[in-house]
Amino acid sequence: MSGVRAAAVYARISSDTEGKALGVTRQLEDCRRLAAQLGWTIAQEYVDNDLSAYSGKRRPAYQQLLTDVADGLRDAVICYHVDRLTRRPVELEQFVTTVDAAGVRQVRFVSGDMDLGTGDGLLIGRIMAAVAANESAAKSRRMRRKWEQTAAQGVPHGGSVRPFGYEADRITVRPEEAEVIRQLVARYLAGESLRSLCTWLTDQSVSTVTGGEWRSPTLRGLLRSGRIAGLREYRGEVVGPAQWAPIIDPADRDRVLARMAERVASGRRTPRRYVLSGLLRCGKCGGKLYASRRETSRRYVCLPGPDHGGCGRLTVVAEPLEAMLVEAVMQRLDGPELADTLAGRRSDSAAAELSDGLAGDQEQLDELAVMFGKQEISAREWRAAREPIERRIHDRQRRLSALTQTDALTGLPGNGGQLRDQWESLSLSRQAAIVGAVLDHAVIEAGQLGARSLDPSRVRAVWRL
Repeated sequence: MSGVRAAAVYARISSDTEGKALGVTRQLEDCRRLAAQLGWTIAQEYVDNDLSAYSGKRRPAYQQLLTDVADGLRDAVICYHVDRLTRRPVELEQFVTTVDAAGVRQVRFVSGDMDLGTGDGLLIGRIMAAVAANESAAKSRRMRRKWEQTAAQGVPHGGSVRPFGYEADRITVRPEEAEVIRQLVARYLAGESLRSLCTWLTDQSVSTVTGGEWRSPTLRGLLRSGRIAGLREYRGEVVGPAQWAPIIDPADRDRVLARMAERVASGRRTPRRYVLSGLLRCGKCGGKLYASRRETSRRYVCLPGPDHGGCGRLTVVAEPLEAMLVEAVMQRLDGPELADTLAGRRSDSAAAELSDGLAGDQEQLDELAVMFGKQEISAREWRAAREPIERRIHDRQRRLSALTQTDALTGLPGNGGQLRDQWESLSLSRQAAIVGAVLDHAVIEAGQLGARSLDPSRVRAVWRL
């Protein structure tokens, strides 16, 4: 069939247990053979390996295919079977709408020999998509029942990655890793933080089962899991004893869960003692500086290692830095420029005007989408009209965000002297809110070794207002 110069080939398989992509490779070979028979030129092959078309999760290659078709970059589509394209009837309708709007009339399948460009072919495709969806739903129900049964029996659930502390059979305990788990649990219950335990694991050259460094979320999942206590879990709930040996006592796991729950309920791991937390950047690597307390001083430091990723080569004493930047904020609050800026932002109708403008812009986008769907405008016209509207939306959202960020400063511009007198009586959260409303961040450069005072030239403030 002539006239096709930029055909798209799509291949997908739901489960690739061996990780060799053999299923999609066979699909691609058959699709290439069909393209050659039709005389079509293949412009690109789109492959989603090991991804379900029934779950509704995003398929990157499929989404790129739809985008390229909508943009007019592809003039035909070949797929092995309609159930490789989708197993959800609603998704098939979206696909048909996209190719129709783009003027693509050639959609062919290796298996099934139907053409979605014809009425009969579309009817057959809809029936096959409905059948595929029903098959997937039935399979899903059978699999859930199987998993529930194996969970009740205490049988381990399969997976490509073995659990830490156990061999690949998911039952045999790996002694050296089991000892690490016992030490982690004991140290966590003794009061150590997950972050410090991650650092300890790195120092001991203990990696995850995939060879990576430990991070707090990964370690939290290990310590709270029922597996290490010999318990079988299903969908996050313990359903009974497991068929493998426990590494720790179930009572110790309960204590771990209790400590984690206590920390969540408190809302904060430690009381706030640093007014500039989150507002400082390392002048060497650009990373955030973190609060670090010593016996005799408070400091902000650039931390390397898990959860931080800094260079570890910069430290600044907290008190003089906080005093310097707080005073700079006071002076900025007393400046006429800031008062004028805030007065302009806080006009009575400013927020209402921005909100009305956003609503109008969104309504225009919706109207454009309807026009494009009805083929009243082309894809090129749709993009040309959409771009300036999206720019306006971004600008209005930015201005509205800036307007609301100044709430912490109500009544303060021009009253820096009064604020100085009240500063020590304010809570640290209130102090931090005031500073953060004016200061976006401050870059701290390296200082001289052994210096006992803060050199102001080390500090470069980047103001929000």
